[in-house]
Amino acid sequence: MDSAYVIAPVVGLLSAVHCIGMCGGIVGALSFSLPEAERRRGSRLLAFTLAYNAGRLLSYALAGALLGGLGALLVAAGEALWVTRLLRAAAALVTVGIGLYIIGWFPRFAVVERIGEPLWRRLEPVGRRLLPVRTLPRAFLFGTVWGWLPCGLVYAMLISTPARADAIGGAVYMALFGAGTLPAMAGVGVLSGRLLGMAGGPAGGATRRRLQMAGGGLVVLMGAFPLFVLGI
Repeated sequence: MDSAYVIAPVVGLLSAVHCIGMCGGIVGALSFSLPEAERRRGSRLLAFTLAYNAGRLLSYALAGALLGGLGALLVAAGEALWVTRLLRAAAALVTVGIGLYIIGWFPRFAVVERIGEPLWRRLEPVGRRLLPVRTLPRAFLFGTVWGWLPCGLVYAMLISTPARADAIGGAVYMALFGAGTLPAMAGVGVLSGRLLGMAGGPAGGATRRRLQMAGGGLVVLMGAFPLFVLGI
């Protein structure tokens, strides 16, 4: 099995601190905007949280299919082996960049967010029209818009998606990445107030920094492995 399909969910899981910082406020606001009766019922709050995230993961998968299909076209148009190796090397370098970005050593990596800004300017008003969210289908639709929010990690993963050289493979790759982010995002949605409170203060900051260093370092190693060990 292609190791990228193992790396993708791990990167998503290890980016938890970044995800909470980037989208925690959004998820918390969505949870608090629900009627009090819905928030008090744990099962309903969980259902809304999962609906938001299901929509988000669907958007990731759609974007992955588009970029995976592009990779297939590039491989078909060029010398297959040479193009495939180039795409995989680029994907490995992007993974290393993601790890350095999570650690905080490569803040300029966030420039990839600009790729999605033109599209987001068109989609953001659509998301606003879906507010306030009061039904599960509406929550799912809002999640599909939220999935295109410019995020350095998401768009970096998309840049590496053409290496899958297959639309279905690209969709699975991005869906697996999204699944890796699900524990953090679902946790924030259900326990937003408590989790956001834990992130503050000196102790929380030190813990967050250690998690960033450990998680980012592991992602760097996963990206470097195919470059130096497998020779791609």
